[in-house]
Amino acid sequence: MFNKNIKLVIAVLIIAYAVYQFIEGHIGNGIFLILLSLIFIFLYFRNEMILLAFLRMRKQDMEGTNKWLNKIKNPESALVTKQQGYYNYLKGIITSQTNLTEAEKYFKKAIKLGLNMDYDLAMAKLSLAGISMQKRRKREATMLLNEAKKLDKQNMLKEQIKMMQQQMKRI
Repeated sequence: MFNKNIKLVIAVLIIAYAVYQFIEGHIGNGIFLILLSLIFIFLYFRNEMILLAFLRMRKQDMEGTNKWLNKIKNPESALVTKQQGYYNYLKGIITSQTNLTEAEKYFKKAIKLGLNMDYDLAMAKLSLAGISMQKRRKREATMLLNEAKKLDKQNMLKEQIKMMQQQMKRI
């Protein structure tokens, strides 16, 4: 895995060499090099380790997801801000099964850094509401549930929100 800045430098160098190939008359080589540089530009905005972690998450393989996330040694320097949000989001999901206090920190940091999809943001807030409910912070949990409800535009989390509201009445 390369640092995010190194990916940009590699892309610029490849594009410069592609321009040289165009000047020399090797049009095919130039086009291929431009396409190759697009891969590095894509990986600047979508980190390969996070993509592989999401693939593991889709298969419900938490150990595999954690393994891929642990390969990112320094998330602040290796990832763009939105990627850091998704890194913390995935870490929060993984640690929520073992350590709620640590998972709460990850989810709060993910919300602060931002997530691209409203569904992901709603899921993070719903998870935070569940953690707050378990820690007997009813006001905070209610606020987070309402925010998650507003963000859930496709009603994918409708059942979970309704179930948590039923549990809130017991507290």
